[in-house]
Amino acid sequence: MTEEAKTSEPRTAPAVSVVGPGDGETIVLGTTRMRVLEDGSHTGHRLAIAESVLAPHTQGPPQHRHREHDEGFYVLSGTVRFTVGEEEYDAAAGTLVMVPPGAPHTFANPTDQPAVMLSTFTPDLYVQYFRDLQEVLAAGRPLTPQTNADAMSRYATEPATDRA
Repeated sequence: MTEEAKTSEPRTAPAVSVVGPGDGETIVLGTTRMRVLEDGSHTGHRLAIAESVLAPHTQGPPQHRHREHDEGFYVLSGTVRFTVGEEEYDAAAGTLVMVPPGAPHTFANPTDQPAVMLSTFTPDLYVQYFRDLQEVLAAGRPLTPQTNADAMSRYATEPATDRA
């Protein structure tokens, strides 16, 4: 008989996380509203998930690259324009865009309609970047390119100024 079989203590299953339609942490960055559905605290920091609503004609972040995490975008409604290096892709609802570490990228909503997308961060470290930006805005400071680059640098990310 194994040691595990000899113990009389019941096994506990990992806790299941359920986030309802009105739940989750809300982060507002200009014309983008993000709802953090999983910040990594229930996944051992392996995965974070957020829903983002981009208002019409919303410019996204400066083109950037991540050194330590993959980022996924699933377009739920509307159209999101992804720029990867010099190439642009208009992603309609139902499109999945996966960005591996090192790939320069950004996104925007150039249309007259809102766009909604589900984003994944594997591992979760980039969620804190959005929280940091919200703190800058809450303190009444502007989001300058330098402020953005400083925040990115804390999460293994840098502006892709060379777009290579």
